[in-house]
Amino acid sequence: MRSTTLITASFDPRKLAPGLLTKAPLSVEKTIAGTPEREFKIESADSFVVRQSANLLLQDRYGWRGYQKVTLPTDQTADRTTLTAMEGDQAIGTITVGLDGGAEMNCEQVFPQELAALRDQYGRICEFTKLAVDPMGTNRVLAGLFHVAYIVAQKLRDYKAVVMEVNPRHVRFYERMLGGRVFGSERLNQSVNAPAVLLVIDFAYVAAQIALRSDQLSGVAYDRSLYSLAFSAREEQGIVDRLMAAQKPASLVVN
Repeated sequence: MRSTTLITASFDPRKLAPGLLTKAPLSVEKTIAGTPEREFKIESADSFVVRQSANLLLQDRYGWRGYQKVTLPTDQTADRTTLTAMEGDQAIGTITVGLDGGAEMNCEQVFPQELAALRDQYGRICEFTKLAVDPMGTNRVLAGLFHVAYIVAQKLRDYKAVVMEVNPRHVRFYERMLGGRVFGSERLNQSVNAPAVLLVIDFAYVAAQIALRSDQLSGVAYDRSLYSLAFSAREEQGIVDRLMAAQKPASLVVN
C-alpha cells in the first residue's frame, strides 16, 4: 500500500527543536552552521518502507532515552493513523493518532479514572502517541506533525480534545508550546518502565490559536508557541481534501 503525501514544507536546520526526544548533542549543532533550509513531506504511514523508517526513528529516539522497545501499531486502522515527516526516504518525525473507539487507548492502563472523567466532559477524546523527532529536526517538523494530527482527529472526525502521556520533565514544554494542562499526576507506565504524566489539550483552544495566527505568514515563528508555525488556512484545507480522498471513512465528519 502506498503512503499519501499530505503536505510539503521546509525547515531551517539551525533551529533545533527542544523538548520530547528531540535534543541534539552539541557536535550535531556545530555541523549545521550555515546549512540551507531543507524540505520534508508529511505522509500517512501506509507503505512498508515509510513504516519501517518510522519504526527505526522510534527505536533510536526512545532507546536513546532508555525506554523499553517502542514500535508503531502493526497497521493503519479506522482508529489508528500514523503520520510521518519524511526527508527523502528517511523519517525525521512521527506521531500516531489514536481515536477513542472500540479498542482501549494506550494511556487507559495508566490513567483509567482520568479518561473516564474526560469522556464525561468532552464526549469524544483521542490520544497522540509514538511521538519522536530526529535530532536534526526542528520545531517546524514538530508543529507540522501536530497540526496534521489535529486535522485527522478534529476536522475529519469531530473529536473534542486530545490526551498525551508525557515524561514529567517535558510537561513545561507542552504547557508552553501547545497549551497542554496536567490532568493526571505522575505515575509509572510499566509498558515502557518510565514515569508518565497525563496532559489534555482542548481542540477548541487549538482551533482558536491557529485562527489567531491565520493572517500571519505560514511557517514563520513570531512567538514561542508551536501554533505560530501552523499551516495556513489554505494549506489546512488542502490537507483535509487529500485525507478525504485517501481515506474516505464511512464515519467521516468535516467541520
